[in-house]
Parts: sequence; structure tokens; C-alpha cells
Amino acid sequence: MAADSQEWHIDSGCIGCDVARQLAPGTTADRSGKTVISRQPRDAEEERELWRAALACPVGAVRPPRRSQAPADVLPMRIQDEVYLCGFTSRETYGAQAYFVRRPEGNLLVDAPRWSRRAAAAYERLGGIAHILLTHRDHTAPAQRYARHFGARVWIHQDDADAARFATDVLRGPAPVTVQRGVVARPAPGHTAGSTLYLVDERFCFTGDTLYWSRSAGDVEVFESVVWYSRPELIATVRRLAAEARFEWILPGHGDRRQLPAGEMSRRLAALADRMDSRAGRALDIGAVKW
Repeated sequence: MAADSQEWHIDSGCIGCDVARQLAPGTTADRSGKTVISRQPRDAEEERELWRAALACPVGAVRPPRRSQAPADVLPMRIQDEVYLCGFTSRETYGAQAYFVRRPEGNLLVDAPRWSRRAAAAYERLGGIAHILLTHRDHTAPAQRYARHFGARVWIHQDDADAARFATDVLRGPAPVTVQRGVVARPAPGHTAGSTLYLVDERFCFTGDTLYWSRSAGDVEVFESVVWYSRPELIATVRRLAAEARFEWILPGHGDRRQLPAGEMSRRLAALADRMDSRAGRALDIGAVKW
């Protein structure tokens, strides 16, 4: 049966990237690996959540009722303090989330959403972008347009730098590097050779495709079936994070975000490394990811 154009619906173009289920959890659901509308919104907040999902969907599959119009202020979405979820995800990054961080020393964009004048105008109102922090090669595609528009410096690790030849600042080797006061780039090889985490104020950790919060597991997880570089290196990365890094928030490119006390986060990371040591590796298959 065709979806009623007077109601919210998700069309057959859905790629199952999980973006809508993250942003509108009360009104969307998984069905055989694709997202569907589980019920129509009951109040204004659920309507706003679905508008976020519609604007964020990388393939435009989340469809609003006919002739309705998006509110002006649903994106970027404030997560906590001056950290925002960008939305406007890109098909080129399989719907990877990007983040905007407002800072006195210069605002940050972690990875990049698809180019949108609406998104760029929002960042202009928030003070522009001084630095674009790229977590790894898979998430570089939309960044150059934002870098040109804002005159931003672009950071990436040398081992993934061939995917962002426009980068101005290339991280080298395994040592953490300070980007600006309170912002540290921490190399995290595993998913790719040049994967990098960015820690802000020892509270927020932007993890790219290294770590995410799994709803199905109810725990911190890695993308075991999408390790392009080295599983042993990824296990070592997780152990180093548990021992050396301090943060409360996991803010991933794919998968859910989560806040926990820093001590509990470290314990969960150590337990994750132990789990990885005790289980066999998995074949490459992005469809096998358990959100």
C-alpha cells in the first residue's frame, strides 16, 4: 500500500544507516534492516525529531506530510554545553554524523555534513568554523567545501591523508597532539590506519568509526565487521584509551552517542578490549553491524 502523503513515511530509498532511528526513536523502527515509521508523532517534540531525521537522512528517504515545512531551528541540535549534532548527513559517508563545537579559541567541525547552505548559515550564526577535524579517510568527502567556505584549517592523520589532500595540518606518528587549548587529537589505528579520536575538555570524545554505543548490546562497542586496517591494532587502541584517556561522552560517526561517568567509561573500554580478545574476528560486512 502506498504511503499516505498526508502522513510521515519513509520511502524505498532507505539504506538502513540508522540515522532516523537515532534522531526519532519514538516514531521509527527497524524492519529487516531498513527504517520504517512505527507510528505518527503524538506531540510537537516528536514532530521536531522527525524533521531532524528528514533533514539528516543522507538519501532523503524520510518524507514529511505534503506541504509541511521544516522548523528553522531543528539543526544543528545541541547535545550538551556548546557541542552540537550537525545532521545533514551525506550519502558519500553512509550517513555518518558530524559535530560542531563552539569554542572561544575557534569553533570546530568534527568530520563534515553534506554541503548545505542552510547548515553553513547556521554555523556562521554560531561564529564560523576555524578547524575541521577529520577522524579518518571514510569521512572526508564533504569537508573541502566547508573548509573553502570558512577558510578553516583541516586536520587528518598522515596514514589517511591521501583521502584529504586539501588538509592543512597532518598528524604524524602515534603521539597525541594538541589542536588548541583543551582539544587533543589522539591517533587510534584499527578501523583505518589513520583513524583519530578528538577529545575536548576531557569530556567529549569524537570517535569516528572507532567506538559507538550499541543499543542492541547496551554497551560500548566497535564495528567488528568493518575493520579495514587491523583488528589487533584496534584492540590495542581500545586498551590504551581505557588506560590513558578520560572522557564522558562517546560521539561517533555511526551508531548511538552516550554519556557515562568517566570512570565507568574507562571500565567499559577495558571490558570491551577483553571481549575482543576472547572472540574471533569477523568478515568484512557492513550489513552485519548490530546497532
